[in-house]
Amino acid sequence: MTVFQNKYGYFDEEGKEYVITRPDTPRPWVNVICPGDYGLVISQTGGGYSWKTHASLNRITRWEQDLIRDDWGKYVYLRDDNTGYFWSLTWKPVCQNPEFYQVHHGIGYSKFISRNYGIRSQLTIFIPKDDPVEIWWVELTNESNQEKTLSLFTYLEWGLGVAPDSHREFHKIFIETEFDGKLNTLLSRKRFWELPNEKGQHWNRDWEYVAFHSVNEPVVSFEGDKENFLGMYGSLQAPAAIKKGRLTNSCGKWGDAIGSLHNQVKISPGESIQLVYLLGAVKKEEMTRLEELILKYQNLKTVEKAFTEVKRFWNQLLSTLEVKTPDVGFNLMNNVWLKYQAISGRIWGRTGYYQAGGAYGFRDQLQDSQIFLLIDPDKTAEQIKLHAAHQFPEGRVNHWWHPLSEIGAENNISDNLLWLPFVTIKYLKETGNFDFLDEKVPYKNGEEATIYQHCCQAIEYSLSKRSKRGLPLIGDGDWNDGMNAVGFAGKGESIWLGHFLYGILKDFTIVAEKYDDVNRAARYRKEAKNLKKAINDYGWNGEWYIRAVCDDGYVMGSKECKEGKIFLNAQTWAILNDVADEERAKKVFRSVEKYLIREYGPILFYPAYKKPYPNIGYLSRYAPGVRENGGLYTHAATWAVLAACKLGYGEKAYRILKSFLPPYRGQNPDLYKVEPYVTPGNVDGPDSPNFGRGGWSWYTGSAAWTFLVAIEGILGIKAEWDGLRIEPAIPTEWEEFFVSRQYRGATYQIYFKKIQKEEAGIYIDGERLKGNVIFPHGDGKIHKVEVFFK
Repeated sequence: MTVFQNKYGYFDEEGKEYVITRPDTPRPWVNVICPGDYGLVISQTGGGYSWKTHASLNRITRWEQDLIRDDWGKYVYLRDDNTGYFWSLTWKPVCQNPEFYQVHHGIGYSKFISRNYGIRSQLTIFIPKDDPVEIWWVELTNESNQEKTLSLFTYLEWGLGVAPDSHREFHKIFIETEFDGKLNTLLSRKRFWELPNEKGQHWNRDWEYVAFHSVNEPVVSFEGDKENFLGMYGSLQAPAAIKKGRLTNSCGKWGDAIGSLHNQVKISPGESIQLVYLLGAVKKEEMTRLEELILKYQNLKTVEKAFTEVKRFWNQLLSTLEVKTPDVGFNLMNNVWLKYQAISGRIWGRTGYYQAGGAYGFRDQLQDSQIFLLIDPDKTAEQIKLHAAHQFPEGRVNHWWHPLSEIGAENNISDNLLWLPFVTIKYLKETGNFDFLDEKVPYKNGEEATIYQHCCQAIEYSLSKRSKRGLPLIGDGDWNDGMNAVGFAGKGESIWLGHFLYGILKDFTIVAEKYDDVNRAARYRKEAKNLKKAINDYGWNGEWYIRAVCDDGYVMGSKECKEGKIFLNAQTWAILNDVADEERAKKVFRSVEKYLIREYGPILFYPAYKKPYPNIGYLSRYAPGVRENGGLYTHAATWAVLAACKLGYGEKAYRILKSFLPPYRGQNPDLYKVEPYVTPGNVDGPDSPNFGRGGWSWYTGSAAWTFLVAIEGILGIKAEWDGLRIEPAIPTEWEEFFVSRQYRGATYQIYFKKIQKEEAGIYIDGERLKGNVIFPHGDGKIHKVEVFFK
């Protein structure tokens, strides 16, 4: 059974694979596979790249960001040695028109199945959970009536360090390759890494790893030089070496380093054979481990077992929360793909085709880590501590930083630091583990402080950065980096940041009281009250809240503005954090509906800027309707859903969410273009001629927030200080649905059912609950919850 089929593919019945049925999708449709440290990205054509720890600073293979051609990858060629015909197991680079072609992007693996010239091939690519190696598992079946003599040639270009290595003529002279015949393995090293060494010197450090490319069968020939493989002025579509049918066995320090292994097999009619290719990297002092890894995974039974374990690992990780609703698209996204995208792509991989990345964004991965709250809260705690370690003693933080080098960006973007207390508050509500506040983590200067102190310092620093009117200063930007000129001179104010800070102050008052920090609690309560008054005094524009005030006094998001008239975030967070009273909140949402809710989801503001505004920043320099300039920004669109839920507009909330949920948008793939199984960062708005076109898929924040909005908003199961609040905001056509959710040491199987006559209410293990908050049992047991609603 197929689900959400379009002209390019469909979800399988379980929703755990997206099956692509032709290679020419409107954009590259990729999988980001990263079970922790080592990772790869691969598209439906076979394009992509591999890395260890950091996708840009420690890239193993070369790749160029070209989403039109998508012709950089790691490939396996197949040559019929009797006829000279050749093709590739993935569509690229040969682009042979196959008799059959399918790509199965699964959870933790991708599988390419094709048939050419009577040969059926299956290439399965995956990464074992705890080893820095990717496995290319090849199975060939002779479906013809003749014996076939086939040659397999692999191909990849070594990068070994910082990517992109745009000055290749420079970089290539530091790479050296060698072949180990006993292990059937090409080894590659680089005597240069752009990262500073322990003395702080640049361009004077070895790449500290050894990369390897191996196969489990004897090698007929091998190649380490690109010119020998392609031929001068040759191409990957028809390399000279493939035409010739043999490699030159050259390697060393003087070529343009590639890795290619040549194997030859004979296959009788109806026979199948399997080969295993490996690609990975270890620390250069770990040569014993390198040999152990190669020997381990050259064993076919070990590979089969590892593949089973990979699927089991991901299934166990993602199955801790399950939903069953009448909406199939809602189910498969929340049960599988949103969690997988946030974890594999954003927390562990931190990379994708649209933004190769690899760094930690302070606000980005903290928000993404909320996905673990409902899966494994300890992993959220790990992220909180990791981010706290990138805070300065005064409270400000790195905007982003690089693992491996620890080089980070310092700027005056004003919201970054507040996500630390925000996510800590969410963690405390989920776990009730207030002992976590006493855990110590050093600041950037090495001085230790408790998590509680880290959170307080973030709040105090924000409180110190306010205008004479009591509004937060926007600095180099708030949530929207593109507003980087609004407050550059130190005068610009942010209304959205005021909403955000107000909510944190309210919640942290409770944290301070539980921490017995009474004076701070009282002060934060007073600060919150004053801030709310200032926002409503200076930020209210009659029908909605303004967005910001620039250094020069220009008001963004005002009724008087011809462009940038109304901004989404300034309205949604006024509702979410109760800055607006009930009457004003409803008026605000009516304005959102009038101007911002569109057929492809809520746009960030309207109208888009048509020309650059130097007093605003690069936000106004995007093409109109693209990304933050008047497009849908998935991250922000989810907050509109939450706001509708909070107002009790369940029908509207659901319709808004469904309007930008990928499986539904994917039903018009030639307009939407991006993958139907993961959330994009943005969708073009009405001021773009490509209204409805998706972009920047696998992007940060979008999947985690979509998941949270679905569970906490639509399904209405939200962790509060004392328990789980049950308050669904569902469409009228839903008669019943089910959620299984872990919470504070117990599992709650929650059955929702619409009733006609009986009295609505909540029952736990058969006993009627007073109110709508489930207090935690913490007994390790499964509890049946029945929610009867009208």
